[in-house]
Amino acid sequence: MSHTIRTVLRPFAAGAVAILLGMHGPASRAADTAPPAMPAITAPTAGVYHLDKSHASLLLRVSHMGFSTYTTRFSRFDATLTFDPDNIPASKLDATIESASLEMDAAPKMCLDIVKGPQLLDTVKYPQIVFRSEKIRMTGAKTFEIAGTLALHGVTRPLVLTATYNGGYGGMPDMDPHARVGFSAHGSFKRSDFGMAFGVPAPGTTMGVGDLIDLTIEAEFSGPALKAAAASH
Repeated sequence: MSHTIRTVLRPFAAGAVAILLGMHGPASRAADTAPPAMPAITAPTAGVYHLDKSHASLLLRVSHMGFSTYTTRFSRFDATLTFDPDNIPASKLDATIESASLEMDAAPKMCLDIVKGPQLLDTVKYPQIVFRSEKIRMTGAKTFEIAGTLALHGVTRPLVLTATYNGGYGGMPDMDPHARVGFSAHGSFKRSDFGMAFGVPAPGTTMGVGDLIDLTIEAEFSGPALKAAAASH
């Protein structure tokens, strides 16, 4: 190796050794100090749970002239759940949706007026959409069907949701001092069954807005206070 090359590389070699020594010291000290232990996670308790609106979504999908599956959502809704993780079939669910909260991003005013006006949702006359469970049937260890009624546009009809219990916990001290559970659910219905047939394509065509509405629900619920936290008050 020439004298010139050795002269150029010498500072880099010294710097590399310094970096390695510097990393070794703090790393060794960090390894000797164990991180704080996570609090023990307990199972969620039975009781009344309320929707955590910051961790919930209600999406709707419908065919638009057969060209695309238009996706929209309701932005204002609430739900109360009576839940026992050891006896899911005994659960009860009541959910209310503000019909005027249907969001149609970038939709022209004409479309909004039709969807929210008398031709379809008629949100002034029917401000709420309500789902109430009537029976829950287990289909797997954590999957089930929720049979209930959907009150929409002045019509009440049966609706079945397929759902999955995604798990939960009894709470986390100083972070989430209440029990929490989470679910995913899916269902569908024909809007014409609820007196909203405006724009449904003629038989054999797709020119219009589809009759079948597909629902996707993701929801977390906050429930009874963490036992340790409740005992300390």
